Amino acid sequence: MEINISARNLQVSDRFRDYVLERAHKVEQLANRSQALTIKVTRHEHKTTGLEDQVELTVVEPGHIIRAEAHAGDKFAAFDMALGKLSERLRRVGDRNKVHRGQHRQHSTSELSASDFAELDVTPVDAGLLLGGAAAAAAATEATEIDLGVSPVEVRRKEFPTVPMTVDDALYHMELVGHPFYLFLDSTTGKPSVVYARKGWHYGVITLG
Repeated sequence: MEINISARNLQVSDRFRDYVLERAHKVEQLANRSQALTIKVTRHEHKTTGLEDQVELTVVEPGHIIRAEAHAGDKFAAFDMALGKLSERLRRVGDRNKVHRGQHRQHSTSELSASDFAELDVTPVDAGLLLGGAAAAAAATEATEIDLGVSPVEVRRKEFPTVPMTVDDALYHMELVGHPFYLFLDSTTGKPSVVYARKGWHYGVITLG
């Protein structure tokens, strides 16, 4: 497994590099198909709380990207916290592989979505309610009337290859990257859709018409 360490706003010491390499074997044990482990360390300086280190861990496997991040007062503590999150997500990958091999079967979210998530008390959201209609037009009009002056707004754009997948697979990938939502192309409907996390173990689905 290839290991890459990068840093922003600080220097990566040999002590930290050795610390990471000593613990990388845990990732290899949980992800025996992993191709690369990327560790990105970023130091933030806050006016009120002072310095804070952020560690992002990304594992690349065939067909999967598993990610975790954590913040702490120093990079060692942040790394340990991120590694704990990453290890849990890698275990989910292993458990899912067992399910696919027939060792254990749970009620899939794709089956739940067929009944509009009735058993999870989740109702798919009509995208028109969020992206169109009179309320959205009024909100857009109101927003244009606000003068923000000079604002350091930064818009980051990312483009990914389109891979059709089921709602079940989209939820799975969302959990692996640790995001509260996941954009995907629904293989059943052929429409762009978003799954998102609600309270507890409840989820929602937004589909463009």
